[in-house]
Amino acid sequence: MGQLTTLALRIVLVVLLAGSLFVQAVMVPLMGADLEEGGSELAYPRAAYLVVLILGVVTVQVVLVCVWRLVTMVRKGTLFSHAAFRYVDVVIWAIGAAAALLSAFGYMLAPGEAVAPGVVLLIGGVVVAVLGVALIVLVLRMLLAQAVARDVEAARMEAELKGVI
Repeated sequence: MGQLTTLALRIVLVVLLAGSLFVQAVMVPLMGADLEEGGSELAYPRAAYLVVLILGVVTVQVVLVCVWRLVTMVRKGTLFSHAAFRYVDVVIWAIGAAAALLSAFGYMLAPGEAVAPGVVLLIGGVVVAVLGVALIVLVLRMLLAQAVARDVEAARMEAELKGVI
């Protein structure tokens, strides 16, 4: 990965992290005030919706931090090591948690007349898409495992060759 690509990705990660902090600091309180003014059309207390939203933003932040760490490992040339698995595993679990939070959000919106049934169906589609992303990252983790195993094998063979010479 070139320096320009790494820099561009880091800029995107910083912008996304700043945006998520803005959502937590500004948008969540505004949404809480809107839910309070909206009346009692919602089936669950307004705090439940806000907790799901805040936890959803936290899952995004966890993924961003892990990707930052993985980019750092790429830059240092240490990505093909067992240390990278920790970050990839956290990304997979965070994406799974985001899917669970979206499912809970859809479940909370389903009863009553607060939202159209199509909105709940769209949320269900987004849950399937998020789970698909988790599966893609899982496949990439398997590819990383194969690359690390081959790297270890190559290092072993090189050591044997040096011993023969």
